[in-house]
Amino acid sequence: MRYEVSERIPQDAKSIRETVFVDEQGFHDEFDETDEISLHIVAYDGDAPVGVCRVFPNEGNTWTLGRLAVLKPYRGRHLGAGLVGEAEKTVRSRGADRLTLHAQERVKDFYRSLGYRDMGIHDLDEGCPHMWMDKPLAETVGNKAGDDEEL
Repeated sequence: MRYEVSERIPQDAKSIRETVFVDEQGFHDEFDETDEISLHIVAYDGDAPVGVCRVFPNEGNTWTLGRLAVLKPYRGRHLGAGLVGEAEKTVRSRGADRLTLHAQERVKDFYRSLGYRDMGIHDLDEGCPHMWMDKPLAETVGNKAGDDEEL
């Protein structure tokens, strides 16, 4: 697996997010102003784009991960865990000591398997239950492969 980090959202990232979040999951507000301040990480299997996420700076040394998606034919191969690991490495190299994320509640166990913990803030995003989670990156020495069926 190869990862590319871009300061602007590449077409490959847009295509994957449209397929997973809009076509499969029915979200409407997929692209926003946060895309302009984010780093976009795309996973490639050879030349084929297969997964994506974005990370952006928050308060202090905290960054936020979002829009993690893996195309259906590639799920169950730990690509979601690989993307999270690449995101952690990327933001650590930029001084981050904590990563937060706004997860769909149905995938909380995936993030827990990677060391993320519930921050106790639960809400709805376009009617879908979500929760805020975080992970101190100082504790991270590698990433644990989790199940990414949900992506």
